[in-house]
Parts: sequence; structure tokens; C-alpha cells
Amino acid sequence: MSTPTLLILPGDGIGPEVMDQVTRIIDWFGAKRDMPFDVTTDLVGGAAYDAHGVPLHDDTMARAQEVDAVLLGAVGGPAYDDLDFSVKPERGLLRLRKEMDLFSNLRPAQCFDALADFSSLKKDIVAGLDIMIVRELTSGVYFGEPRGIIEEGNERVGINTQRYTESEIERAARSAFELAMRRGKKVCSMEKANVMEAGILWREVVTRVGLDYPEVELSHMYADNGAMQLVRAPKQFDVIVTDNLFGDILSDCAAMLTGSLGMLPSASLGAPMANGRPKAMYEPVHGSAPDITGQGKANPIACILSFAMALRYSFDQGDEATRLENAIESVLASGARTADLMGPEGGTPLSTSQMGDAILAALDASL
Repeated sequence: MSTPTLLILPGDGIGPEVMDQVTRIIDWFGAKRDMPFDVTTDLVGGAAYDAHGVPLHDDTMARAQEVDAVLLGAVGGPAYDDLDFSVKPERGLLRLRKEMDLFSNLRPAQCFDALADFSSLKKDIVAGLDIMIVRELTSGVYFGEPRGIIEEGNERVGINTQRYTESEIERAARSAFELAMRRGKKVCSMEKANVMEAGILWREVVTRVGLDYPEVELSHMYADNGAMQLVRAPKQFDVIVTDNLFGDILSDCAAMLTGSLGMLPSASLGAPMANGRPKAMYEPVHGSAPDITGQGKANPIACILSFAMALRYSFDQGDEATRLENAIESVLASGARTADLMGPEGGTPLSTSQMGDAILAALDASL
């Protein structure tokens, strides 16, 4: 078999710092598990703007279309706040998602036992939490036309259009049902069918797709109630599927149930390529954290867990993904913490590289 290919885009802020630790993990799998990767590194976001005047160079976009998976760190920062909207760092990320047609965004919200006390909710509500949110990623209000700011009478009007086709809804729904078949066989679809025609269509299409998966229990919930239920009784959910806007909001809500954004990975998947693997990009949920950039305080676990998702969904290495996840869990169980995970009892937090050291040691111990 050919060596799997990875395009690494460290990006801005803490992106390069956390990605350095992921690169160490990738090297470990090559050396200790005979799993080499052909890795290329390039620029995205503010780093690409500084070098090329655009947040994503065409050559980088072409390379992203060719590799087996893209691993991205973070984009953005205050240095780019005054740029024109068309060249802001985030436009590079959106271009990757759109042109790679990464329509299914997988965002797990998993609470490690060692971190159950870090949630803003009571421990018994979040302990053992394991939710997967499937967010449609390439359509909806973020991409619908018409959009913009226009003059109407004597004032300006902002316009964004919520638009979905049946096929766009169907492929996101099918992705959720396929995941549920490998998990707890429950899907909850969230929309606003009570006030939005797009929500009515969403519910109809998801219901129709559900008929192809009789083993999966399907339920429907209005998205506002879904937000309330996530903080009331989150363990009632297994897989949640929702549109782009609600998915953005609900997944951030679910993220904080786990105690820290520094712990949460994500995967964005598209249609299968010629080799049968889906087009894919993996990235931590957290942002570029400019306030701690260059200080060695960043938690690399979300980015490392994103690589674990790549092992599972792009490279059919579920056992090795579990090995990496178990190594992280054992490190946390030992009491090792980065600054974002320090409790009121205090102590000395590990630096970004020291957390990488601890995870590598745990991987060695797993052999």
C-alpha cells in the first residue's frame, strides 16, 4: 500500500505550538508502529496572508485536494482584525471546507473521567458523557444567497439566506445515521421546523433517510430546546445532527460540558475519493488563543485527538486511534495538567511540550 499523505497547516497563534506536538506523535507511529506518513507542511490564515496576501494560496488549495487528509491548527488573531472581509484568516478555512466539499462536521463532546470536575455542570451529569454532533458544514445561512449589506430607504439592511436542498440535508443525515450504527444507535435531529420552512424540509428529509436505518432510534427536537437539554441532561443524546448555524452554536455549548475547549477535536468529512477514503480535514475546536501564543501554555490534546480522529476515519486505524486516546486518558488520570486544566488546588502546570512528553511516554508504555 502507498504511504498515506497528510497536509499539515499549523496556521496562526498557538496553532504551530500544538501542531509541533502532533508531529511528534505522527513520528512515534512511524517509528514504533510501522505506520509512516508522507507529511507536507504549508500556510493558512494570517500566516498565508503575511506570505502571499491571501489567507489560502491556490497551490495550497490544490495540495489539500490531493492528500488523504488535512490537519489544521488554528487561524486568526488581532493583527488581522482590520483586514477586508475577503482576506480575513477565517476565509482560508471556509475556502478549504467549501472547495473540498466537507459537508459533514463531526464534533465529539467526550468527558474524560479525570476531568469531570472541570465542567460547569455537576459531576454526575457529565461523567461518562460521549456525544457526537454532526453539523452540516457547506450550506445553510453561512453560504446562502442573497447575502450582504444593502441600502433600503434611509438605512442599511443585513441579509443572510438560510437555504438547503434535499440532497444537502440527506448526505448530512446519512453521515449521522452511519455513525450511530457504530455507536448507541440513536439520532436526534435538531432544527426549527416550528418557524422555518428550511426546518420543515430538514425534518422531512431526515425522517425519510431514517427509514433506511430501522435499527436506529430517531427523534426530533427544536434547536432551542436542544440547547436547554444539553445543559439539563446531556447523556440522553448519542448522535445529534443539525444544520450549519445551529450546529455551530450547539457544538460549542456541548464543548463546554467537558470543561475545556483545549480538549475537543473535530473532523470534517466529504465524499469518498478514488481510494475510497473520504476527503477530510481535522482540527481542534479551539481558536488561535493569541493571549497565550508563544508562552508554552497551550493544551495540545485537542489537536492530538484530531489526529486520532484521522487515524479512525481516514486511515482505518481504529485500534491505533484508541491506543492514542487511551494514552491521553492515562496521562490525565495521573494528574498531569496544562494551565487550562488546573483546578483550585493549584500546582505546577505542564508546558505544551511537557504534555507532549507525557503522552509519548504513555504511548511507549502501551507497547
